[in-house]
Amino acid sequence: MGGATLQVDFASGDLDLDSGHILTWVQNAAHAVTVFYGRFPVKRARILIVPVSGERDSIHGTTWGDVDGFPAVTRMRIGQHVTERDLSEDWTMTHELVHMAFASLPDNQNWMEEGLATYVEPIARAQAGQLSARQVWKGMVLGMPLGEPDQDDRGLDRTHTWGRTYWGGAMFCLVADVSIRRQTQNRKGLQDALRAIVAAGDTINKERLLIELLEIGDRATKTNVLTGMYRKWSGSPSQIDLQNLWIELGIRANYGDIDLIPDASLSKIRDSITSRSLPVS
Repeated sequence: MGGATLQVDFASGDLDLDSGHILTWVQNAAHAVTVFYGRFPVKRARILIVPVSGERDSIHGTTWGDVDGFPAVTRMRIGQHVTERDLSEDWTMTHELVHMAFASLPDNQNWMEEGLATYVEPIARAQAGQLSARQVWKGMVLGMPLGEPDQDDRGLDRTHTWGRTYWGGAMFCLVADVSIRRQTQNRKGLQDALRAIVAAGDTINKERLLIELLEIGDRATKTNVLTGMYRKWSGSPSQIDLQNLWIELGIRANYGDIDLIPDASLSKIRDSITSRSLPVS
């Protein structure tokens, strides 16, 4: 898949589903990641499937770099009674594989690892035809407010709550993506920066400081968006007017759903984010 070999192993234990359904689930996630990055991020990866006896719909993943000769290893703990529908609606497999595309960071910068995977996962699935753009943006409208700083916030490097780690990091990625596209007249986006980081070999089996990776991304987009935002967001709370951003992007709440407005000022940027990009050569 995407120039890589993925080895899928099954630990002992019982699953109601046969292995073919599990392999399709892994393959779909790997395909989404390959579409987003233009290649699978590492040359070899291992995915270990661990059945959890008696559990119904639980699916939990953890990913590490440089384990037992593999550049990346993901362990997925799956409830014994998980159904085919549970797998088709799951986001965690793709989330874990996205982790493989970014170097391991110091603990205080974990927000970027988790926030990036939170942001990229639905976009990658949309670009692969597995989610609609409406589903992507509805999830972001619901989730992004969870990442806003509260009165005790000291910046992303120093505030390690669940909301700031996952959704604060995702908000950083969203604002960076929109800012890059605005500055480049929508010719470049965060996706270009992330592909450049993978091309440089800075995947999960390497240890880096975040600023080093963001500098690669800025060079790829010919902007200073990522490093400039990091210097501001890392050490102090950064308030973003999400309601205004949704208006600019043409995303309007509609009784528990959303409408995508075609003629909003940034609607072309919105559509570009979820549209499939050509693979890198």
